[in-house]
Amino acid sequence: MNKIKAYFEEVSNELLNKVTWPTWSELQESAIIVMVASIIIALVVGAMDFGFNKLMGLIYSL
Repeated sequence: MNKIKAYFEEVSNELLNKVTWPTWSELQESAIIVMVASIIIALVVGAMDFGFNKLMGLIYSL
């Protein structure tokens, strides 16, 4: 039981004193970057899907 208690004390100490948490503005910037990247990737995948769909339709119509 002492090992479990020591483990949680170490985890708590690390999260409170050793981890560098981002500021609110850094967090907002990171979130915006992730959202923009997600939209770009979704558009690229959607365009590829549309293109392959048209290509396969053309091939099957032959």
